Amino acid sequence: MRILKLLFVITLSLAPITVFAQSNPDAVHYKATTDNVKPTFGPAEPVAHLKPGGILEANSLDCFGNVLQKPGDPFSLVKIDNPLTGPFFIDGAEKGDTLVVHILDLQVDSKQGVGTFGPGFGAANSTHYTPMLEKESLPERAWYYPIDLEKKLITFRAQDSNFTVQFPMHPFLGCIGVAPANGEARSSIVPAEFGGNMDAPEVSPGNTLYLPVNVPGALFYFGDGHAAMGDGEVAGSAVEVPMRAKFRFELVKGKSTGWPRLENDHEIMTTGIYRPVDDAVRIAITELVQWMHRDYGLSELDSYELLSKVGKLHLTEMVDPNYVVVASIDKKYLPAKK
Repeated sequence: MRILKLLFVITLSLAPITVFAQSNPDAVHYKATTDNVKPTFGPAEPVAHLKPGGILEANSLDCFGNVLQKPGDPFSLVKIDNPLTGPFFIDGAEKGDTLVVHILDLQVDSKQGVGTFGPGFGAANSTHYTPMLEKESLPERAWYYPIDLEKKLITFRAQDSNFTVQFPMHPFLGCIGVAPANGEARSSIVPAEFGGNMDAPEVSPGNTLYLPVNVPGALFYFGDGHAAMGDGEVAGSAVEVPMRAKFRFELVKGKSTGWPRLENDHEIMTTGIYRPVDDAVRIAITELVQWMHRDYGLSELDSYELLSKVGKLHLTEMVDPNYVVVASIDKKYLPAKK
């Protein structure tokens, strides 16, 4: 999510709530603030070190930096789009390894979220990449979403009518990744091979994320918490919230993944991150075929055919500089892992 100017809000308090109720005394604990968040994935002094097997408990600010607290707060208060917590140095991580990120827990750290849209950002808007001869741009707006943390429900309130509706909360991280290769620093609104602003609901508790290690220590970042989001994030934002996160890290030495991958007890998932969306789909499918071939023993052609019958594709977002697609297959359709 990137920032847009504010015209209209209905608001509750955005103040962070509490730390983890049951904190691990052996974990690395880190508190992100407006003074120490980062605007890019890239080279930076580590804020902490973790060893493989180590636990990280830390928080992230919402995509506006937690500064929009009440009606009338101007967007000029926002200093960074998608402020990132980190980087965290994983001891022993070297270029060519894979960083394994076990997402142990995510907790929404607010009783409300915010969503916006405006010119130049959204699936149906004219953008720098897809210009259109519009007579008039869509108006800029913001919506505020009350969150019932106990019932895990979010309330939408229409602005142009009296309609309200509730929908389930599904916490996940919009931004998660490592430093890119070749010394690059990439904006926190960009997804690419290093992860980044993937806006993938699959980045949620119970799932494991695999990321390529491009620099010593990997330099892990996260942020852009979402309480819920529709497929594609089509208007340009999710229900944007601050988040509390708990991770465990491992390393696969000497074996790298070309693109971020995810896994849980039931599925393997690959990402395709590019523009146009059909190229993102091709990347995701090719990555999944190769995973099925190398780790499960099916030939590439058999894998391709099987995916055509039982595979799934999920468009996670098509509003960032690159689009993101997740391809997946249920493990029950696969041979035993080699």
